[in-house]
Amino acid sequence: MRVLLVEDEPRLARSLARALREEGYAVDAALAGDDGLHQAESCAYDAIILDVMLPKLDGWQVLERLRRVKTTPVLMLTARDATRDRVRGLDSGADDYLVKPFDLSELLARLRALIRRSAGQGSSEMEVRGLRLDTRARSVSRGGNAVALTAREYSILEYLVLHRGEVVSRTALYEHLFDESDDTLSNLVDVHIFSIRKKLGSDLIVTRRGQGYCVEV
Repeated sequence: MRVLLVEDEPRLARSLARALREEGYAVDAALAGDDGLHQAESCAYDAIILDVMLPKLDGWQVLERLRRVKTTPVLMLTARDATRDRVRGLDSGADDYLVKPFDLSELLARLRALIRRSAGQGSSEMEVRGLRLDTRARSVSRGGNAVALTAREYSILEYLVLHRGEVVSRTALYEHLFDESDDTLSNLVDVHIFSIRKKLGSDLIVTRRGQGYCVEV
């Protein structure tokens, strides 16, 4: 999954980006509100982590303008814990709200929940065609047997399972699973799909010629 982090405190931004990447997310970052808004409008993100106190445009302004064009899930971060501020954020279009200082495990859990809900998935555990995938534990099994996947393989499989029954184009996979530093002109997706099929069976992910990939229900 691809996440945009808009946070102006460099140390916090670096530590959060590192933690998110360790969890398997592709992460883009912005240190100012105007840059964050531009990136949010220009790219396909599965979620946005948005600080309130930002230079150029504050988080409220970024959220207001973003909601005119996109419904990307937004988790707002702020040091302001007054009820009126939380209400303002939620009423302005934020999907969740977390007060600083926060526990990293809570942020990650809230982020997972936002992404699941935006895909219409309520539970952290999903089952399809004998496959069991747990987004909380980032674990995969098929036929009752645990299967070890690389972080990138897991991310691709998770996205396809969240969107099971839909044909997902190769372009969409690049947009949602690779950040701006990755080489999107390579055949990375095809290589990873091949590896997933070797581990989980060739029948799980179907190729639709000229369209993309699908995990059929």
